[in-house]
Amino acid sequence: MRRNVYDDDHEVFRQAVREFVRREVLPHVDDWAVDKGLPRSFWLAAGRQGLLGLEIPAGYGGSEAGDFRFNAVLMEELAAVNMALPSCVGIHADIVPPYLVHLASPEVRSEWLPRLSTGEAVAAMAMTEPGAGSDLGAVATSAVPDGDHYRINGSKTFITNGHTADLIVVAARTTPDAGPKGLTLFAVPADTPGFGRGRKLDKVGQPESDTAELFFEDVRVPKSYMIGELDRGFMHMMTWLPQERLSAAVTNLAHARQMVDETLRYATERTAFGRPVGAFQANKFLFADIVTRLDVTQAYVDQCVLAHTRGELTPVDAAKAKWWTAQVQNEVLDHCLQLHGGAGYMNEYRIARAWRDARVTRIWAGSNEIMKEIIGRDLGL
Repeated sequence: MRRNVYDDDHEVFRQAVREFVRREVLPHVDDWAVDKGLPRSFWLAAGRQGLLGLEIPAGYGGSEAGDFRFNAVLMEELAAVNMALPSCVGIHADIVPPYLVHLASPEVRSEWLPRLSTGEAVAAMAMTEPGAGSDLGAVATSAVPDGDHYRINGSKTFITNGHTADLIVVAARTTPDAGPKGLTLFAVPADTPGFGRGRKLDKVGQPESDTAELFFEDVRVPKSYMIGELDRGFMHMMTWLPQERLSAAVTNLAHARQMVDETLRYATERTAFGRPVGAFQANKFLFADIVTRLDVTQAYVDQCVLAHTRGELTPVDAAKAKWWTAQVQNEVLDHCLQLHGGAGYMNEYRIARAWRDARVTRIWAGSNEIMKEIIGRDLGL
């Protein structure tokens, strides 16, 4: 079915992203997996191409697209390579900038937004803690007033871009025993005394993404580096989490669709008992099920993209898109691996790596169980 979510400008942008991927990504991506991270040369190249400033005003060096569909195109094209690229770039260019643009002080905006746009600085978002994953109300990292600064103590874990980030948006507790109502956001430069990083975490998949633990020991940040209002960090996160979850949905679906296309080619070329494996009725029916599921899901996600572009996407609809696409993605990729037979279990085949990469999508950006809780509460349950 023909999609009607994008117009000619978006498709021109898509071609530019594809050319960037062909030139700057595909020749190097295997090396990045070995190094467990994206080099600064990648970020600078993405900045020169104008891929990092879609959410940043022109006055700060960004392109100020003002249209989430450009973000979605970028995520779709990066997801066709692997899941790590849209994860790292998404945090930097799609998730962090809105907090700075809409909530940060002029000082923070002028110092950091131009550098994020060019790729000279890399951004990360630090919410998750060893004892607080999807439950943001359990955040224990503290921020205590200290003259004209705040003093931050605590730790974060599973932080994408954590090992290379130059600026980290940190959720910290400013009012004890207040649950979600006592959180505040801070912009923390990585060169601040007392800030430290652990090792790059050894993940099941997405080796190209550097994921790290972060440590804060009496890290003093100016009060001007507070993002938004005191004790309203949770509310600020709830404002922007729908975009993060929609971006995850876009990425999940594009990644699955790419691997289905590759599996379909494999099934027409690989023979068994004198016939292409895709010609057997069981496999033919399986492909029919898979592509139908993807098309139906795509129709819903596209409507969410359009709704968000109009400023109408609700947190509940974003939760539906996030959990459903993650579920479909994982089920579809499991089928694709099975259709490859023994080859599907070999790392030299992309489906093996894609299968591993996708497993976390049912966990991050709020686990699927939390998404269902959000939806159930909206039903009055």
